[in-house]
Amino acid sequence: MQLKIMPKKKRLSGSRAPLMLFLCQMISALEVPLDLVQPPTITQQSPKDYIIDPRENIVIQCEAKGKPPPSFSWTRNGTHFDIDKDPLVTMKTGSGTLVINIMSEGKAETYEGVYQCTARNERGAAISNNIVVRPSRSPLWTKEKLEPIILQNGQSLVLPCRPPIGLPPAIIFWMDNSFQRLPQNERVSQGLNGDLYFSNVLPEDTREDYICYARFNHTQTIQQKQPISVKVISVDELNDTIAANLSDTEFYGAKASRERPPTLLTPEGNTSHKEELRGNTLSLECIAEGLPTPIIYWIKEDGTLPINRTFYQNFKKTLQITQVSEADSGNYQCIAKNVLGAIHHTISVTVKAAPYWIMAPQNLVLSPGEDGTLICRANGNPKPRISWLTNGVPIEIAPDDPSRKIDGDTIIFSHVQERSSAVYQCNASNEYGYLLANAFVNVLAEPPRILTPANTLYQVIANRPALLDCAFFGSPLPTIEWFKGAKGSALHEDIYVLHENGTLEIPVAQKDSTGTYTCVARNKLGMAKNEVHLEIKDPTRIIKQPEYAVVQRGSTVSFECKVKHDHTLIPTVTWLKDNSELPSDERFTVDKDHLVVADVSDEDGGTYTCVANTTLDHVSASAELSVVAPTPTPAPIYDVPDPPFDLELTNQMDKSVQLSWTPGDDNSSPITKFIIEYEDAMHEAGLWHHQAEVSGTQTTAQLKLSPYVNYSFRVMAVNSIGRSLPSEASEQYLTKATEPDTNPTAVEGLGSEPDNLVITWKPLNGFESNGPGLQYKVSWRQKDGDDEWTSVVVANVSKYIVSGTPTFVPYLIKVQALNDMGFAPEPAVVMGHSGEDLPMVAPGNVRVNVVNSTLAEVHWDPVPLKSIRGHLQGYRIYYWKAQSSSKRNRRHIEKKILTYQGSKTHGMLPGLEPFSHYALNVRVVNGKGEGPASPDRVFSTPEGVPSAPSSLKIIEPTRDSLTLEWDPPSHPNGILTEYSLKYQPINSTHELGPLVDLKIPANKTRWTLKNLNFSTRYKFYLYAQTSAGSGSQITEEAITTVDEAMASRQVDIATQGWFIGLMCAVALLILILLIVCFIRRNKGGKYPVKEKEDAHADPEIQPMKEDDGTFGEYSDAEDHKPLKKGSRTPSDRTVKKEDSDDSLVDYGEGVNGQFNEDGSFIGQYSGKKEKEPAEGNESSEAPSPVNAMNSFV
Repeated sequence: MQLKIMPKKKRLSGSRAPLMLFLCQMISALEVPLDLVQPPTITQQSPKDYIIDPRENIVIQCEAKGKPPPSFSWTRNGTHFDIDKDPLVTMKTGSGTLVINIMSEGKAETYEGVYQCTARNERGAAISNNIVVRPSRSPLWTKEKLEPIILQNGQSLVLPCRPPIGLPPAIIFWMDNSFQRLPQNERVSQGLNGDLYFSNVLPEDTREDYICYARFNHTQTIQQKQPISVKVISVDELNDTIAANLSDTEFYGAKASRERPPTLLTPEGNTSHKEELRGNTLSLECIAEGLPTPIIYWIKEDGTLPINRTFYQNFKKTLQITQVSEADSGNYQCIAKNVLGAIHHTISVTVKAAPYWIMAPQNLVLSPGEDGTLICRANGNPKPRISWLTNGVPIEIAPDDPSRKIDGDTIIFSHVQERSSAVYQCNASNEYGYLLANAFVNVLAEPPRILTPANTLYQVIANRPALLDCAFFGSPLPTIEWFKGAKGSALHEDIYVLHENGTLEIPVAQKDSTGTYTCVARNKLGMAKNEVHLEIKDPTRIIKQPEYAVVQRGSTVSFECKVKHDHTLIPTVTWLKDNSELPSDERFTVDKDHLVVADVSDEDGGTYTCVANTTLDHVSASAELSVVAPTPTPAPIYDVPDPPFDLELTNQMDKSVQLSWTPGDDNSSPITKFIIEYEDAMHEAGLWHHQAEVSGTQTTAQLKLSPYVNYSFRVMAVNSIGRSLPSEASEQYLTKATEPDTNPTAVEGLGSEPDNLVITWKPLNGFESNGPGLQYKVSWRQKDGDDEWTSVVVANVSKYIVSGTPTFVPYLIKVQALNDMGFAPEPAVVMGHSGEDLPMVAPGNVRVNVVNSTLAEVHWDPVPLKSIRGHLQGYRIYYWKAQSSSKRNRRHIEKKILTYQGSKTHGMLPGLEPFSHYALNVRVVNGKGEGPASPDRVFSTPEGVPSAPSSLKIIEPTRDSLTLEWDPPSHPNGILTEYSLKYQPINSTHELGPLVDLKIPANKTRWTLKNLNFSTRYKFYLYAQTSAGSGSQITEEAITTVDEAMASRQVDIATQGWFIGLMCAVALLILILLIVCFIRRNKGGKYPVKEKEDAHADPEIQPMKEDDGTFGEYSDAEDHKPLKKGSRTPSDRTVKKEDSDDSLVDYGEGVNGQFNEDGSFIGQYSGKKEKEPAEGNESSEAPSPVNAMNSFV
């Protein structure tokens, strides 16, 4: 049996009587070990109102424990439910949980009804609540014809919603055709009934798509009403419209709307009545019309609105009071006011209450012949009726038991026997609900047993508390005794404290506390005992601490740290610099008792700490290192002072003492101050703390002290060189105990599970305890409730777990310290939250807007905060390329994830592939994880332009034809419609001729061009096209073959002297012409060189004269602009890399083009050479002289 640890302690008196603790019967925390016979206990069941998803199997939970293990049966609608006769119904093995398989066949409506589970064994029967099973419903709107609404500017308007009745009720919201929420404000707002109210209309309210939506979260479906058309016009327009469309139009009058005082649209009349149940949220609504727009105010006629529970919604048109109680009943008044007047409405509120527990019955364990009671107290409005059942049968018709007597809400048991064992049910009900509680009476005759493992070893540091456990069970309830030593003398000294759960506490364990302790549990059926062992260890102490040092840069310094510890404990010594690990530097070396720093630099200055740890305690000591510049010349010998001596304590008071001392020699450097330190031998033996500093001229100090501390003091002298060694310690002085004067810090409340609240705090140290018996009073209550504080007192822990909390609810928490002398001051209240659970609802109304072929925008509706059940972390989109069923079987679908932090309700999906099908869903994320996914939303990206063909090569060149072969684009990004092939000849000066454009079917990858000129170079441009347009081009060049006879004639002519002379004359003439052109250009002239510029431009954008197709002239009207080629920029203002490689150097003689001092170009203006073809399968030799001549003709 486990007893709840109670805050009350019993201290043994100093008498010679044996130390015994008679524990009271802790009914509320009683648990029978599972190896003992006991009636069934229901441990888990489905909720009373159980709404199921009709698309999933029905699971009705019923779990119970007992000895022997219970069997289970069910009733449905009050009659036995024979699950063996229904092939769709099965019961889990070893459990009472029903699984109804409606996924394969059957309908959820067939299994609607009221279910109740019974768990039974030889000791009794426990029953579950009545579980009402209903499938969720999301009906459609009834079809209706909605006429357009035409009304005058300034009039009021109510757009009805009237959603279908679903289960559970739908969530109502108004949106337009684009699934965008309609804006709401003080003038336009949605009522609690879902209607959309306009206090006065404006022209911007005109639209044809006012749509009311109903979202059914349980089935994750949304239904919509037919769109409503509203048009707001002036009086003249309205009269014209009425005359033209009187038979087709609903209208709201045709008089001019002037400013008017408020009138209420809802509720109607001057008074109304509202009834709400205790614990629910009370919602009161007032919506008014008027011009200008009225403002709403709320008051309570017979009191004030509760400060922490009152909230305003819907622009103060809705008043909400959370966690209402009977005290919130009364008259509430809403006031609608504008500059022309005001109107009042009084709502009479009555708060009723379903039954709630005052004292629920608890399990009762009795031995034969004992007496006991079961108490069942509940309250409600109206007062609930209490009825009793035994083993699931009304007690009036149950078998009579002479040991029990019923007295209203109490059952009294007298002289019970084993046959009195049973499970009793208490039912408290009124018209608003019921409560059902099971509590068993288990009659056992069980000798004591001790549940703490035998020979448990406890190890404690001297002068600290020791707690020895003795968990026990027995019936009748045993008494507990503790003994020490082999001979078994009972403990009877003042230093021991016995707790009601059997634990023995030694507040200040000393060396003589070491030994074997025996816990003895006795009742009339026997005795049990258990031995535990206690070892008291010496505290770890630093007997030689590191000392303050001032060293010169480049020298070596050593810190000493000598540790004394219990010989059975193994200490580990760690050195820290400025509370961090030592630098990873070979200059730092650590041996057994020393830290040595060689070649000290300025960065080595700081605080060095020696930390000694054992498995039971740890101590530390620190010293400062100051680094100074080296002394260039020998300086006078100074030293730190000698330590003070002859310490004496006088004027000893409860919270102060006077310390006096005699200074040591100052060693040629005057003492500037004294540092006083103290040691607490009771709580932190061996650890010295800073107490005070006084001037170097003082030899006494008045010291403030804390309660319950065993003080020793020491003094150190300081001069300009450094700090002296500590003095010898003073005599010890123990101050009196008192209540704590501070409370734990770092109080937090966070849930680790959905149904708990973990309260943690930083405990007080021994110095802060101010006395023996340090404990903590942990208190909590729900922030938004009016429940009283729940408190528990614990010791030697810094955490307490509250179980059975609702999920993610704010709690108010406080932790107060107390000891044997009393309580600390009232602690501060902090707020925490019970545990998070996975979100319940998926984001709704997911919309996808495809921006372009690689980008989409996703919108969704936010998840209601209550259903998030935790801290909102953000939303997560899963998206993937949709595949056919055959592909899905062969290849895993790769899903991509994008997370949007916070409360964002939209996001962009980049990097999509054109002409692809995608699917996505959205999930909300909290600290626990992801919620359910929204229904998959499928969308497609449009076609994009293709990439360039993968390759292009020219094969089989002949005298007048070339054959082109290519591979389709690696990324078609759509359905190819055709190929576009463009080509043009290139003459010997790399000038481009007329452009020919061909369209080639998309299924072709080979094309032969005929009737070409012989021995001519051609440039080819190949594009692929989809419906989205042309893709990137691939280019290639090739030469038709040379006619053999012509080639021989060309060679003969080239060797003739007259031809060579002619060519030289032509070259000289061209040179002279170019020089003349450049001279004219520098004077602002115009000359035809534009064809040189355009020789390498994109063939699609070469400027041509309309009459003869020749190249246009180069205009240099703006001399201040740099020399540039003709227009080569496409209409989209982009420049392709392969088309923009030319520079001024290309028009000169290689890199040797020169400029005059005035910046004019003096090199020969020649055509730029065309780049080599990509494939390299054509001749790159220079044209023959004959062709050169032809190029000048």
